[in-house]
Amino acid sequence: MKRFILPIVIVALAVTAFVFRERWLPQPPGQFNYLGYVEGETTLVGAPQAGRLVSVTAVKGQEVKAGTVLFALDPAQQAAEVARATAAVTTAVATRDNLLTGKRQQEIDVITAQIAQAEASLELAQKELTRASTLASTGTAAQSRLDQAQEQVNAYAQRITELKASEEVASLPARGPEIDAATSRVNEAEAQLAQAKAKLADLSPVAPADATVDDVFFKPGEWVAAGQPVVSLQRPSDITLRFFVPEAVLPAAQPGRAIRFKCDGCDGFKTAVISHVANQPEYTPPVIYSESARSKLVYLVEARPDAQDPQLRPGLPIEVEPLQ
Repeated sequence: MKRFILPIVIVALAVTAFVFRERWLPQPPGQFNYLGYVEGETTLVGAPQAGRLVSVTAVKGQEVKAGTVLFALDPAQQAAEVARATAAVTTAVATRDNLLTGKRQQEIDVITAQIAQAEASLELAQKELTRASTLASTGTAAQSRLDQAQEQVNAYAQRITELKASEEVASLPARGPEIDAATSRVNEAEAQLAQAKAKLADLSPVAPADATVDDVFFKPGEWVAAGQPVVSLQRPSDITLRFFVPEAVLPAAQPGRAIRFKCDGCDGFKTAVISHVANQPEYTPPVIYSESARSKLVYLVEARPDAQDPQLRPGLPIEVEPLQ
């Protein structure tokens, strides 16, 4: 009895392969559906720099909105850099403002007091000059006394002129090139502060768009290298249909053409638009490059669904209607 079991199994397999041959053999154009599957491209969100993970808020399978924080690296070092850059901006601004405002009021008040003192001394010297002139005209005092009094008046007048010029200069800002240099230092410090803040913000990457968390590769407390993916996201817009068409219908499979397809568990037919056609053909086994085997020559075609559909999950088999 046992010797009959093996032939029966072989016959059963042969019949099954013949009945379902259209499922694995390339189909003649225009008669059967073209088989394929749903391909999902993931977006990898990595660490901008090496560091220790302090938190991972992304949860596998969870839907996240654009701008949602996915994870965070230890910010201590970068926060200190922001504080240093902030202090540098404060220093640069203070230096520039000091050049713009001239000397302090207290310094100007000292010059003003010196002017008042010089004016009082000038007034006294002028009185002495008047007395010396009177005495010299009557012959009571020598001419030398008159000359000395005149020199003292001239000296005090010159001193007052110098002090008033100093008072005017003290009220002026610094020279233009000095102010320009100080302004450049302020701009440089502000740019370094903006860069430090951007690096601090980069330590908490966010979702670039609405998506589903496909996978999470690390846990809080683990060390990650710079650029190493921590979270992968699946965006609804990154769904592609991939199916194969025979060589004979390749002219009908042009980018921009609309197609209809159905998938396992989906409701009715759905539509998509062909986005890409492979340049290189593929062969289904057995690989026989001959005129009689040209039906085995197929090309990969990619299409984008017309609308986002949660039923289209990566790996889901699809069937595309024949292209006429």
